[in-house]
Amino acid sequence: MNKNNPHFLSKRFILLLLSFVFISFIIFADVPEEETIWPDACTSIMAGRLATTDGSVITAHSCDGNYRTWVRINPPQKYPKGAKAKIYTGFLHNETPWDMRRVREKGEIPQVEKTYAFLNTAYPCMNEKQLAIGETTIGGRRELRNTEGMFYIEEIQRITLERCTTAREAIKLAGELIKKYGYCDFGECLTFADPKEVWHFEVFGAGPLVIGGVWAAVRIPDDHVGVSANIPRIAELDLDDPDNYMASENVFSVAEEMGWWDPDSGEEFKFWKAYSGRKAFSTREYFVLSSVAPSLNLDRNADELPFSVKPEKKLSVRDVMAFYRQTYAGTELDMTKNLMVKKRRSEEMMKSPVANPWMSSYLRNLLNTLKPGVVERQRTIAISACSYSEVLQCRDWLPDEIGGIAWFAFDNPAQSPRIPIFAGVSELPASFEICGQHRFRTDSACWWFRRANRLATVRWGDTKEYIEGAVNGFEDKVFTELPVIEEKILELYKNGKSEESVKKVKKYLTKYTNDFARAAMHKYWELGDKFWGMFSRGF
Repeated sequence: MNKNNPHFLSKRFILLLLSFVFISFIIFADVPEEETIWPDACTSIMAGRLATTDGSVITAHSCDGNYRTWVRINPPQKYPKGAKAKIYTGFLHNETPWDMRRVREKGEIPQVEKTYAFLNTAYPCMNEKQLAIGETTIGGRRELRNTEGMFYIEEIQRITLERCTTAREAIKLAGELIKKYGYCDFGECLTFADPKEVWHFEVFGAGPLVIGGVWAAVRIPDDHVGVSANIPRIAELDLDDPDNYMASENVFSVAEEMGWWDPDSGEEFKFWKAYSGRKAFSTREYFVLSSVAPSLNLDRNADELPFSVKPEKKLSVRDVMAFYRQTYAGTELDMTKNLMVKKRRSEEMMKSPVANPWMSSYLRNLLNTLKPGVVERQRTIAISACSYSEVLQCRDWLPDEIGGIAWFAFDNPAQSPRIPIFAGVSELPASFEICGQHRFRTDSACWWFRRANRLATVRWGDTKEYIEGAVNGFEDKVFTELPVIEEKILELYKNGKSEESVKKVKKYLTKYTNDFARAAMHKYWELGDKFWGMFSRGF
């Protein structure tokens, strides 16, 4: 056994790690229901092409919760006429793509003759044609769920990515599948994007007696930014304007039959009010919308916020990445603002080095020595319980292979670097195909980042600069190199898209993504080693 190998785990390392996990479990175990992750789960931010600095269309997704972290590229496939496509449940939690212990078949539908390659994350997110999908669970009324339907939301995402090239096409196919085969999941929001536009789609079951579903979709204006963060957001529906609104044919009748809307009352129909009954926004929507359009003076205590807003300054893709690192530091929503201690041998106050935005309320109040009392809990955009996240960028002025980029990060998006997975990438490192949720294992890429991130969180005041330096360093690197990569791809395509040139482009992009991913992994393994050294005499 080679103890110089970075994969070697000494007994002391294992005991220290287990001790840390046990202590964390004690701190977080007895958390009241309002502090559990679900449905405070995922966040999706959208931007139309006229709302971004370069004309990109953007959607995004943070997969917050205990979902599988393995990720792979599913290649395109061809099928004979008459073939069937199986529909499954269980792929959100299996350990590898080939682990079928938690997977079961829900049914089957007619297969198409050819499918597109796509990035297979827990909630599949982008295909080779630059169709991109973000996701958030939005709950909704319990009376709507029907578990007898065939489709969970992640399978709708998979099928649409395999078969569609545009957001509109994907929404229409999703609606057809839901109507014919039934929707069995909780209320969900999908944010469909392509190089031209981005749509906000919400879906629920249609009740325990109906195999089907009820859904609505609204186009985010090209010069607007939208956000979905676990609460139904769609309000008015103008179905006489199909360029901007779509819905299931039962969208009004179900609400009326269930007594959630009376057309004779004169009250305007609002989708969120009928199918949720809850306030139509949370802290995350308020923070994002008020940050991009501060002059609107949005009221956090209002009953409703605008569905989307025009940003006062256009957003770059790096601006969207920065939103996914948000913990509201320095604002009135900062949960660590009172966690101050005296500097050593000084009367000057400083933020406690053990204060971090992801500690439980119990620990926050325990450490609240300067201003004792409860600090209001806020659901930050970045959380340590995130499995992975991606910012999805679609660009119509470039070939699909490089125009679409999934800026992917394992674990807490405030701590991990973004790895560019281009739409033309055909393969990822083998370690990406091993889930990091079931146990600690060094053959899982997720743990190369999670190990450093968890150790950094123990004494965030002392480690933050190293983590943030690594994140910014990798971002600077890729955005410096990206124009050169784009120029290289255009050069390879200068004589047209021949089979040979496409093959060269995919090989080039695959190598770049894989080299970048491995460099980031090794950097974070080194950071993990550094933090163990920093804490060798105790946390």
